[in-house]
Amino acid sequence: MTSLAPLPQIIMEPIVRCALLEDLGRAGDITSDAIIPADCKATLALNARQGGVVAGLDLVMFAFLLVDPGISIQLRCPEGGKVSAGQTIAIVNGPARSLLTAERTALNFLCKLSGIATATATLVNAVRGHHAKIVCTRKTTPGLRVLEKYAVRAGGGANHRFALDDAVLIKDNHIAIAGDIRTAIERARSAIGHMVKIEVEVDRLDQLEIALTAGVDAVLLDNMSVEDLAQAVAMVGGRAITEASGRVTRASAAAIAATGVDLISVGWLTHSAPILDIGLDMPADRNCNRHLN
Repeated sequence: MTSLAPLPQIIMEPIVRCALLEDLGRAGDITSDAIIPADCKATLALNARQGGVVAGLDLVMFAFLLVDPGISIQLRCPEGGKVSAGQTIAIVNGPARSLLTAERTALNFLCKLSGIATATATLVNAVRGHHAKIVCTRKTTPGLRVLEKYAVRAGGGANHRFALDDAVLIKDNHIAIAGDIRTAIERARSAIGHMVKIEVEVDRLDQLEIALTAGVDAVLLDNMSVEDLAQAVAMVGGRAITEASGRVTRASAAAIAATGVDLISVGWLTHSAPILDIGLDMPADRNCNRHLN
């Protein structure tokens, strides 16, 4: 896997600030402020409770440091790294109130993004040895798309378009309203700039032939059987990028990849991948005991 480029701070910080403000409400963490002495300090560990791939550590650091710059964080796992159940991902130290105040926001980001990265890695491993790449879609949580697509990259996958202005993707409803595939493609080509690519969605081989004749950069082969996918790849013959989509699972991914498609797009990676269970715990390690003033 190529080196994972971190997200710029200017992208991450507003998202983390918004999440913290949502959790702090109008009066802050009234529970921790009432129970924990102001001068109490603690050392806590971020521990994986199940195995997976870690993503979102920069967001964790932002969450803690925006609440209190006096918190220090020691990472014990790299971004995109694999962890096993019970493994410590990071140690956080600082004012106990602040640690508890930032805890849930930090874990929300870390668990969600690590879950996406883990699910992605599972599919990437399933198609290993084949040409196909695993890619995500625009089926993302509103406001979190940039983070969720980053998590897909952390898991070894790649990204489809980020937004409606990235590329032309002519889907079934576009075709239905335009009247036919050729008309939709011709209208798109006449309206876009020379740097913009055109992809068209087809679910039948006769539609594919029309799209190829009209000329497109990519074809989305939607909900086709493995047999039809193999035939579609042969029909394309390298004239366009081939993308398989629809009902992709870990069990079916290898067979889909074996047809020779270039991409396998998977919506559930971002819209419903389960979280990776990670907790903030008092560490068992003697070097990480809580310290009180």
